[in-house]
Amino acid sequence: MTKRDANQATGPVPSSVLLVEDNVIVALDTEETLKRLGVSVVITANNVSQALAAIEQHAPAFALLDVNLGAETGFAVAEKLAGLKIPFVFATGYGEQFAVPAVFADAPKIGKPYSADTLKAMLGRAES
Repeated sequence: MTKRDANQATGPVPSSVLLVEDNVIVALDTEETLKRLGVSVVITANNVSQALAAIEQHAPAFALLDVNLGAETGFAVAEKLAGLKIPFVFATGYGEQFAVPAVFADAPKIGKPYSADTLKAMLGRAES
């Protein structure tokens, strides 16, 4: 997808997205893509404590959660978001092989690397 195509993507996008990603390169690329898709505010956290603090400071409209955050997982962040009824999607580079807690069995998941089209489809799950 070209930059122009991403800018012309249709449909509403959330005004703010919490991006929880421990890989700096992936985080920067994803943040740029989210902004091209029309997200006004991207809040990036690279671990659970940063993500939880960010939610307390500014509850996002949507979140993209890396499952594997080094020694941590994104599940504690997902629990907080679910409690606040904030939609989220799990992102993983492990394909179908990663296990999620039963409570999140039906949560949307995307594989890495993901495209702008995939992100746009996931953003459509959020209510702005």
